[in-house]
Amino acid sequence: METKRSEIAVTVNGTRYGWPSQPVVVVCIDGGDPAYLRQALACGVVPNIDRFIETGFGAVADASMPSFTCPNNMSIITGTPTSAHGISGNYYLDTATGEAVVMTGPELLRGETILAGFARAGARVASITAKDKLRRQLGKGLDLSRGSVCFSSERAAQCTVEENGIADVRDLVGMSQPDIYSPELSLFVLEAGIRLLERDRPDLMYLSLTDWVQHKFAPEEKEAMAFYAAIDACFGRLAELHAVVALTADHGMSDKSNEAGRPRVIWLQDILDACFGKGETTVICPITDAFLLQHGALGGFVRVWCRGKTPASAILALVRGIEGVDLALDKEAACRLFDMPPDREGDVEVVSQPGWCIGAAEADHDLSGLVGHRLRSHGGLSEAKVPFILSHALNRDYRRKAASGVLRSYRIFDYAINGTRG
Repeated sequence: METKRSEIAVTVNGTRYGWPSQPVVVVCIDGGDPAYLRQALACGVVPNIDRFIETGFGAVADASMPSFTCPNNMSIITGTPTSAHGISGNYYLDTATGEAVVMTGPELLRGETILAGFARAGARVASITAKDKLRRQLGKGLDLSRGSVCFSSERAAQCTVEENGIADVRDLVGMSQPDIYSPELSLFVLEAGIRLLERDRPDLMYLSLTDWVQHKFAPEEKEAMAFYAAIDACFGRLAELHAVVALTADHGMSDKSNEAGRPRVIWLQDILDACFGKGETTVICPITDAFLLQHGALGGFVRVWCRGKTPASAILALVRGIEGVDLALDKEAACRLFDMPPDREGDVEVVSQPGWCIGAAEADHDLSGLVGHRLRSHGGLSEAKVPFILSHALNRDYRRKAASGVLRSYRIFDYAINGTRG
């Protein structure tokens, strides 16, 4: 007897997922600090999100630390903390070579993605991201030969059936190639998701946006409200197509400038070099990526590796006394507190206070892109709170689960798939 799809279950990284009875669309609002949502709700510009919270489910969840894009997208797409999937930033230090390694390769991602697990079981899935740096990890193990797709709006013009499972994306979406630094890069992702849902009815979709707007504009600014109104309209269209829509974020966003509008920075490598000597330590800023105009590689979390005779204890004693430092932890304590992978952590982890950021050596950071703008960035505990919203109400078991402990953003697929089942 042929098994009904409704009877199929897919287990990925230890979590059992039932087969969706209708399409499930998970959206990661990059940089979607709850402050933006509170402002948008107060201004009445997000009626669809308002309805989701009223008739479905709405809460604030804890994101994975550090509160950066790559770790949290991988946590969401695998349903696991960083200790399991291994992606703890955009960069880490390979101690064998002494070189910083970019952490966007699929070979560095441990475990299976939820999309790949469902595709293996016969589902049609779609992964669409704004930034191409995420695409290959999000698409790890994904068989594109049976109708699934994986592409970025950043490289929409270069999409091929062989590489992405789809070509002519711009024709499908009806938009021109968006600029990398624009709201349209995110809106392209959402429009593509809507068109694919209309045309192909994939079982699962993951739509990951970019945080250009949040880096540039505070919650109360009109540009931010216009962006939230635009994405809310897209969420409403997804819901009208009878999808379960789930909204979360990879991290929040904070102003990190002083009263004069200049970044409030702890130049940690310079401080360590002055105290212990050059070559004794290496500071890695794991926020570093190609989008330096947004943040100048300055965030709220850095790692320090001991490269000479200076012990971690001496570094901790110094760093804990620096103005603007929230936490300074050794590797063991950081991994225990933040559930991170020990083999990719530094000897010391440093987290900034709200309103501060941490850099390496001042000479190594290009801040020219920040001229005329206040620095808004992320990475610390102050940016680790994110929305957790579902368009559909939770069943009794998941209402209890949500109320009984800490809500984690990486459980969003679990709640969207299993939590909305009758």
